[in-house]
Amino acid sequence: MAVIAVSLAGRPYNVRVQRGLLGDIAQACGPRLRKAVVPIVTDANVHAAWGAAVEASLLAAGKQPAWRVLSPGEKTKSWESLSALVDWLLELEVERGDHIIALGGGVIGDLTGFAASILKRGCNFIQVPTTLLAQVDSSVGGKTAINTAAGKNLVGAFHQPSLVLADPDALDTLPPREVRAGYAEVVKYGLLGDAAFFDWCEANGPALLAGDAQARETAIAASVEAKARVVAEDERETTGARALLNLGHTFGHALEAQTGFSDRLLHGEGVAMGMVLAARYSARRGLMAAAEADRISAHFAATDLPHRLSALGLNCAGETLVQHMLHDKKMDAGTLPFVLMRGIGSAFLAKDVELADVARFLDAELAV
Repeated sequence: MAVIAVSLAGRPYNVRVQRGLLGDIAQACGPRLRKAVVPIVTDANVHAAWGAAVEASLLAAGKQPAWRVLSPGEKTKSWESLSALVDWLLELEVERGDHIIALGGGVIGDLTGFAASILKRGCNFIQVPTTLLAQVDSSVGGKTAINTAAGKNLVGAFHQPSLVLADPDALDTLPPREVRAGYAEVVKYGLLGDAAFFDWCEANGPALLAGDAQARETAIAASVEAKARVVAEDERETTGARALLNLGHTFGHALEAQTGFSDRLLHGEGVAMGMVLAARYSARRGLMAAAEADRISAHFAATDLPHRLSALGLNCAGETLVQHMLHDKKMDAGTLPFVLMRGIGSAFLAKDVELADVARFLDAELAV
């Protein structure tokens, strides 16, 4: 078991990484479950895979789970889902001192966390992430949000969980594509600030994706430790340190928008392609060696993740993708900062990027 502390002034919490947590969730949550009825928000896929085990643990502890089972996918992160979820929690008479369990991937964690942030001006919640992407990224740090017609995650709040329980066994029930998508966020931590961890990914990524339990636990713990350090330094993305966690996301979110936030391109796949584009654009600007950008692309190719923009079949111009970027929540006084790289393990925030140049770069990438 690994226990990683997220050290925030006045509200620290732990992230536990341990196999078997889902089957022992009542004990893992402990006195946080102070009432007989425990509200749990999940999706249909997770409920089918893990609902019985979670329910058995709670019933054995004298607790009664109240399930809110939602449809899988990004479309669930909507105003309609948020409104219905808040009404359901109010019907359950959830109080501010209670804990809502978010059992699922990033969609469930984001939606439940946002609902908890606004319910009675702030209720407690516990993140129980069941995807690799959620375990290494979205469940830690308190970013919660829903999507709107204007773009992804544009309405939300910073609201930290009280506890995060990451069970690597949950990954055994995921489709391989979902695990690969989450793996992109693991690689991100090496690219943005730890070249040695990227080396580890090159050596161990295939084993992780093939199901190696030790590789998965190591990757989850290392990723959470990296994110916890950044979150402790810059909880609300005000100093710039946390902005580095957006490596690949500006490009990636534009690709997701172009594909309609659908299963055509999963979030992690968009981030993988986004990191390749960030590296190649950095090389175009002379910031990093082209060979290093090629190395990043080669690793994603070896792990069956997107690495060539033209292969996505977007049928659009670079300017179209740039227009999606204009809705990015990081826009500041008409300028969009980009996370670029000076090399593997050396990311930085660039505030002098001209979007017209990005459009020309994307046109070239779409044609390759």
